[in-house]
Amino acid sequence: MTERHFTRAGQGGDREVFEYALLRVVPRIERGECVNAGVIVYCRARSYLAALTYLDESRLLALDPEADLAGVRAALRAVEGVCAGGPAAGQAAEDAPGPRFRWLVAPRSTIVQPGPVHTGLTADPEAETRRLLELLVR
Repeated sequence: MTERHFTRAGQGGDREVFEYALLRVVPRIERGECVNAGVIVYCRARSYLAALTYLDESRLLALDPEADLAGVRAALRAVEGVCAGGPAAGQAAEDAPGPRFRWLVAPRSTIVQPGPVHTGLTADPEAETRRLLELLVR
C-alpha cells in the first residue's frame, strides 16, 4: 500500500502527521506466520497515543492449535494500558506519549510483536485508529 492510501484528503481542520504500527501475533517464530491483532497510533502534534486490538482467535488457532489465547489477550490489553497511561501503564505512566510509543514499537521476539512503523496525515487521530483497525486487522 502506498502512503497516499493512508492520507485522508478533504477532511476539515488541519491534518497532522501520525505514526502507526500493527500488532502481530506470531505463535511459532520458526514458521514466520502471523495474525494482525491491533494497531498503535501516535500523533505528536496532538499528544495522542492509543492502541485498539482485536484477536481473531480462530485464525490464531489455525496457525497454532496450542496457542496461549489468555496470554495473548493479556499482552494485547497491556499494550492498550501503556498507551492509555495512568495506573494501567505501570512505570511507563510517567513517560510522555512519544517515549511510550517508541518503547512499544521497538523490535522484540515475543508472541505479540510490533510491525514496522508507517506514517500518514490525519485531522482526527482517534478516527484514524478505528479506521486502521477495521482496514488492517478485522
